[in-house]
Formats: sequence, C-alpha cells, structure tokens
Amino acid sequence: MIALVLALGCSVAYGCADFLGGLGARKAHVLRTVMIAAPASLVVELVLWPLLGASFSAGAIGWGAASGVASAAAFVLLYRTLAIGPMNVLSPVTALVSAALPVSVGLLQGEHLAAAGLIGLPLALAAVVLVSAGPGVRSARPSRTALLLAFGAGAAIALQLVFLHQAPSDSGVAPLIVGRAVSSAVTLTAAALMFRRLGPERPAYAMSAAAGALDSVANLLFLLAARSGDLSVVAVITALYPAGTVLLARSVLHERIGRGQLVGLGTAAVAVSLLALS
Repeated sequence: MIALVLALGCSVAYGCADFLGGLGARKAHVLRTVMIAAPASLVVELVLWPLLGASFSAGAIGWGAASGVASAAAFVLLYRTLAIGPMNVLSPVTALVSAALPVSVGLLQGEHLAAAGLIGLPLALAAVVLVSAGPGVRSARPSRTALLLAFGAGAAIALQLVFLHQAPSDSGVAPLIVGRAVSSAVTLTAAALMFRRLGPERPAYAMSAAAGALDSVANLLFLLAARSGDLSVVAVITALYPAGTVLLARSVLHERIGRGQLVGLGTAAVAVSLLALS
C-alpha cells in the first residue's frame, strides 16, 4: 500500500512537470527549456541529500549515470513531442511505452501478482491509453517524426525508471544526484554546441524551473516506491501521469475532457483499487 501511494504521488508530480515543460517548450526552443529544468532538478536533489542521505557506491554511481543519460534524452524528446503535438495521439504512445518496458522487466525478474493484480495491471495499461487520448484522436494524424519522437520519449522514460530501480536500495538519493548531474551536463553541453540554432526566444524561466523541480520530486517518489514494492506495479501506476496533465489542461487551459478520457479516469480508479488488493 505504501508503494502504491508513493507511485500515485509520483504520477501526479510527473503529470504536473510534463504540463509545465510542454508549455515552456512552446515558448522557446526545447533545449532552452531543458537547460533550465535539469539544473533546477539537481538543486532539489542536493537539498534532499542531508535529509535522506546518500551512499555513492559503484552501483549507485553507475546506475545513476545511466539513468541520467536516459533522463536527458527523455527531457528533450518528451518536451519536443508535447510541443509539436497532437498531444492526444502522441501522449498515449509515450505513456504506454514508458509503462510496458518496466512492467516487462519486473515480470521477467520474477515478480508475481495475485489474481486482483493480474486483472488490475492490464486495466491500468488500458487506462493509460484512454486517459492520454484527447478528443478528436481519430482525426488527428501525427507525422512519422512525431510518432518516432513519442516512442523514443517513452523508451527513454522507461530506461530511466529501470536504471533507477537497479541502483542499490541502501544508496539513498545518490543515484538521483548522479543521474541529474549527468543529465544536466549532457543538456548544457548540447545547448552550447547548438547555441546558434536555439533561436532568440527567452525560455519561460519560472515554468521551466518548476517543471524540473517537480520532475525531481517524481523521481524521488518513484525510487522510494520501487524500493518498497514491485517494479511492474509501480511502473504502471507511474505511467498514469497523463491524468495529471489532462486535469491541469482542463483547469488552466480550459481544454475539454473527452468521454474516452473520463472512462480512462474511471478505469484507472478501478485498476488502482485492484492493484492495492494484490
């Protein structure tokens, strides 16, 4: 139950971060957004260090660095995907891929679910797709580039989560600090190399920093959830993050919630209840 609550909190934090990051990427080049978000995320994790502790073992550093490379790719690919849209088609692709890979890894590593979990897991995956798909999904036709970006973003998010899960359980926030330091270095290096192609637009500083801070909180909640529960369950609950994005878009941007999304929210509630019983 603790892992489930942490995973739900992680999902909400990721959804809020994606909403802010997607809006920020519409105002300036995606790298301008990420070069603010990634360092802001690192600052949050450094603040958490004295509170939660950190053990920089070889495993923590290695898996943390791997998660950092995946995180940098996820930042850029996801924000670029959300910026070019259509979100109602691309978001389900990203969310489903980000859930399917960690779930598969967890099951292959020998995790077993009770009967309720065996029903709740596929229901949660269905909810991920339904919640992510906005009104007009059938008529929207994303480009091949957009679909590849969405698939790549989902794979990068999934790899980041899997790598964090592989880090030693007694390493505290060390994998997060190492990962964010690496992702910040990669991002800033890429921004420096492409500086002339970033355009004159100024990034949305506050929005980008808030997205990075929320992403850091989400990573922490995922790490704690994965250490206290099954990766397959934690990953699929985490992948419900589009629900937070959808609800924020409804509240802030006054976007309409489609019938399919309402069904998805209801399906998610049922799936979470079943997984809580497993």
